[in-house]
Amino acid sequence: MKYTDNSLNILTTKSYKGIGNAWIVKNLKGNENIETIVSLLNKTIKGEPTSVDEFERLKNNFETKLIEKFETCCDGFVALGDPNFPQHRGNVKESERPVFLYYKGNIDLLSIENKNISVIGLLNPVGDIEERERNIVAQFVKKGATIVSGLAFGCDSISHQQALDSNGNTVAILPSPLFNIMPVRNKGLAFQIVEEGGLLVTEYGTDFKSQMELSSRYKERDRLQALFCDTIVLAASYAQNSSILHPNLQGQKLDSGARLAMGYARDYNIPRAVMYDQDIDEHNPMFDLNRALINEQKDITIITQDNFSEKVEKIMHKPSTVKNTTPVQTNLFG
Repeated sequence: MKYTDNSLNILTTKSYKGIGNAWIVKNLKGNENIETIVSLLNKTIKGEPTSVDEFERLKNNFETKLIEKFETCCDGFVALGDPNFPQHRGNVKESERPVFLYYKGNIDLLSIENKNISVIGLLNPVGDIEERERNIVAQFVKKGATIVSGLAFGCDSISHQQALDSNGNTVAILPSPLFNIMPVRNKGLAFQIVEEGGLLVTEYGTDFKSQMELSSRYKERDRLQALFCDTIVLAASYAQNSSILHPNLQGQKLDSGARLAMGYARDYNIPRAVMYDQDIDEHNPMFDLNRALINEQKDITIITQDNFSEKVEKIMHKPSTVKNTTPVQTNLFG
């Protein structure tokens, strides 16, 4: 398993109560010595101060447990300051910047030098949605893109599988640790992704303890789908008010992951695109979010069955959105 002394230091730092991503981004650049980290921690943590010896003890304990727990399911972990820690796209506040990742497969696929395209959508696409999404993904792969998605059922799985079928690279961002891949029924797809040169990546090294925590992890996974791509493409999705707009959907639990990811992309200034054909999708509730985004952002890229080759070409030639480390405020639900 590959890791650096720096990544162990970051992981150990995160274990202190009250220390989150924002504190690490604000106080550490990576590769500080333990004495410096301990001094910074003691300016923040409440109660009994820590010490170099205590930090070393925690660090050694983490290293032993990680090797025992992850050696068969994880190729390594990387942290802020490591040479191969992925650079995020877009503008994001400190608390939402990633600082630590576990991975299996080719971590270099998340490099800023790669053209990464996230393709996401709902869990239960019907009709010709799958065929249309596959055509778009195949075209992106043909042009050299790496396909990013979340390994969920439906549109996520379609995008991963089509990338593999097109002999391309794909990255699955997980809401779960690598020893407990979710959803369980997509474990085979996850293994195939790694076997064919792709990547599984997650921020989590432990299982969730409650449904509330799992829900939070899904939201955090959704933000990474935006932060690690140059453009995010929505295949199809219900909107937040779909159950009101369509009486037959009342009482149903509608997908929210795609909506959240597209919201993060908006707030981070990541380019967005939607799959939509006015003539055939106008009254389909599975395109409610697509329509809402078109109304919200007049210059959003609209990919149709007739123009997908041309639109993919234009998306692939857009320059990457270089990260800005200036903290910004986000409003996902505005």
